[in-house]
Amino acid sequence: MATIAITLGEPSGIGPDIVVCALQNASAHRRIVIGSAITLEARAKQLGLPIRLVPYGEPTNDRTIVEVIDCPTAEPVTPGALNAANATSVLHSLERAAYGALQGEFDAIVTAPVQKSVINDAGITFSGHTEFFADIANVRKVVMMLVAGSLRVALVTTHLPLSAVPRAITTEAITETLKITQTDLQRHFGIANPKFAVLGLNPHAGEGGHLGREEIEVISPCLEQLRTRGFDLLGPLPADTAFQPLILDQVDAVIAQYHDQGLPVLKYAGFGEAVNVTLGLPFVRTSVDHGTALDLAGTGRAKTGSFSAAFELAATLASLKS
Repeated sequence: MATIAITLGEPSGIGPDIVVCALQNASAHRRIVIGSAITLEARAKQLGLPIRLVPYGEPTNDRTIVEVIDCPTAEPVTPGALNAANATSVLHSLERAAYGALQGEFDAIVTAPVQKSVINDAGITFSGHTEFFADIANVRKVVMMLVAGSLRVALVTTHLPLSAVPRAITTEAITETLKITQTDLQRHFGIANPKFAVLGLNPHAGEGGHLGREEIEVISPCLEQLRTRGFDLLGPLPADTAFQPLILDQVDAVIAQYHDQGLPVLKYAGFGEAVNVTLGLPFVRTSVDHGTALDLAGTGRAKTGSFSAAFELAATLASLKS
């Protein structure tokens, strides 16, 4: 049995909804919700769903009961209405989860979506869960990987403006991404010898230098060097033809150079069921593949498939980690 920490995310979004819905089913694992207990109870009442909460530290054999670490909000929460005053509560929940995981208190963390804009509106610099957890864990480089069934896509760069991407595609960035992804596929996913398809940056992977020289000057030399170190790599491949069975059946993961190069394909293939996994952390962290969906908060129309998949994957990875 794994102990899984669950953070509620943005309290005015669908995080509380999907957590409440997912908690309706008993679990073989110990579930610790970290967030505002009042918000969780209020959202359950609004959705007409029962919930059985006890303070953290009161474990029970009854798998329908959920333990809670309360992170109260500064002001009452209205579904769908962002409030910068409550941003600190969101960050406190993430910090509590991360420090607990670092100390071995939790075997994994599953995060509901946060609203980056309202955290920044509160005067707090925040670019996302991935970077936040990396800072707390004192890890210089982590990798964002999304999983939809057998399709895995990891990113060399994440939340950058498109104009900044070419400068960020360096030998060091590609090498670190592949090293971290290979290590965690071996350690957490049980894949002994991972094989990767690496995408080029430019259309047609640069068309021999006519559509950009990053493939010739950076990506190809880096991949050649990594092959001499035992990495099993295809590429650089044109992104528009890489996501086909002929390629995907040969590899364990695709390495995309930037966010919107790889993730639209993955989300089309498995939106609502895909899982975001942060590689390179000293603990397991998974998340949903969607945002806060403010317009759906409290309506009962939010789908729980991605959250449920994230929870199950977190439990599986926690059992495989070494």
